[in-house]
Amino acid sequence: MSTPTSIPEERLLPAAGGSDPRPLAAPTTSVNPIQRDHATTIFEKGAPGRRSFVAPDSGVPEVALDEILPAKLRRATPARLPEVTESELVRHYVRLSRRNFDLDTGFYPLGSCTMKHNPRLHERVTALPGHARLHPLQSPERSQGALALMHGLERQLAEVSGLPHVCLQPSAGSHGELAGVLLARAYHEARGETRTKVLTPDTAHGTNPATVTMAGLEVVKVATNPDGGVDLDDLRAKADDQVALIMLTNPNTLGIFDPNIEEIASIVHGVGGVLYYDGANLNAIMGITRPGDMGFDIVHFNLHKSFTQPHGGGGPGSGPIAVSDRISPYLPLPVIRREPLASANGNAPATEGFEGFRYSLVEHADAVPEGAPGSKSIGKLRGFQGNYGCFVRSYTYITSLGAEGLRDASEIAVLNANYLLAKLQELGVREHLPLAFGTRCMHEFVLSGGPMKRELGVKTLDLAKRLLDHGFHPPTVYFPLLVDEALLVEPVETEAKETLDAFAEAIAEILREAVEDPTIAQNAPYSTPVRRLDEAKAAKQPVIRQPLG
Repeated sequence: MSTPTSIPEERLLPAAGGSDPRPLAAPTTSVNPIQRDHATTIFEKGAPGRRSFVAPDSGVPEVALDEILPAKLRRATPARLPEVTESELVRHYVRLSRRNFDLDTGFYPLGSCTMKHNPRLHERVTALPGHARLHPLQSPERSQGALALMHGLERQLAEVSGLPHVCLQPSAGSHGELAGVLLARAYHEARGETRTKVLTPDTAHGTNPATVTMAGLEVVKVATNPDGGVDLDDLRAKADDQVALIMLTNPNTLGIFDPNIEEIASIVHGVGGVLYYDGANLNAIMGITRPGDMGFDIVHFNLHKSFTQPHGGGGPGSGPIAVSDRISPYLPLPVIRREPLASANGNAPATEGFEGFRYSLVEHADAVPEGAPGSKSIGKLRGFQGNYGCFVRSYTYITSLGAEGLRDASEIAVLNANYLLAKLQELGVREHLPLAFGTRCMHEFVLSGGPMKRELGVKTLDLAKRLLDHGFHPPTVYFPLLVDEALLVEPVETEAKETLDAFAEAIAEILREAVEDPTIAQNAPYSTPVRRLDEAKAAKQPVIRQPLG
């Protein structure tokens, strides 16, 4: 832990989004209340005999334990569960929650993560008993509403992507990536081809090369041109008959829409390869352009990004995929089948059933017509049909906004990013934090902290830590790797102008402060529950166990 620099308490700045001044740093002679409040686990609280809740008698006849669970599978001693009162339990978790930063707390400009507000309407709909209490093993006959919703979401995502067939099964964006790579591999193998190479731009998300390796294929990096797009000459040199696919995000991680996307598609398709679209940045183009129209064969969606499924902390996530006709036979099973209910005379659809249709799950490839989705399935990627709660939220989001609303969301996301970029430049940030590529951006942009590090002695990490004292979650740092001291900012469409202004002012203030005394940023943060850690040691020697006395 670094020794804090002495900072006068009178150093004040208007709070983010408001006018009341507040201290940016705690005095060096003390720590703030949240730092004094040492975090303890629930196992360290309470005493024997304390209870939060005592269940009433169930009225169910008792059965000998040996009849339920063999002795060899039972504990020799009772589990050491915490024994606390209800007030202790509530205070413990409320105290922990106050140590977290989340979207309900403030601005969360993580680049390539699309941390936008999750409307409460979605939570209310998802909590309806028919959704919240639906068991994953419920029979399709008694799950018609849920299957209809899933089928409707498939059609919505097909329209957004410009590709006709959708599978909701993958559990995350990375899982959708794996599904896409496995689908491309199966497509080539069915044609009697063994292709081993996957082209990935050097701006690709880190999960892309990891996914390729997991699928047993070889990563081939493609260079970036001076404008921030794919280097076409390098692409042509590396595109041969061993290329299975290219994994591409458009707009890319630099926040730049590649104007050569049709030429890229022509080059890859020309050698028999498949185009895979990483949907992490789909929030910039919804309702404006579609990956399928650009020439992509496979798309994965991040429902937990573009379509407001809450995420962070490891889940829950959802990464559906959409594919073209030629890839569809290899889709994972089960697939949802919708059939009209015939009327008594066999003509018009009946009014019974859910909107006159019957929905079912096709579990086996031999039950699928030749050439139809799933007829040559790569198999199941996870248990059940996917994260259903995510489907409900995203279906609610898309349905409530409609086509015009989705386009509006993307246009405002792009507008906010360009406004924030212009505001930073207006405040003189460009001298120490120049834009890495281009002059404008799509939904996000990358600043280079190289000049700031060389001229002020302040690294991007230092800037990020100091932003915490201003009440802002830092942007993504040190990614993409081709930018020196990268700072990747994505403001999203749900943030107000005042928030963007306050964020820009905070960065400008940190730079002005660093000109006078760089050690302030170098030792930040000062106001968080835990001061700066030795991050290398924390990663290599994490404390993951605690003795229980």
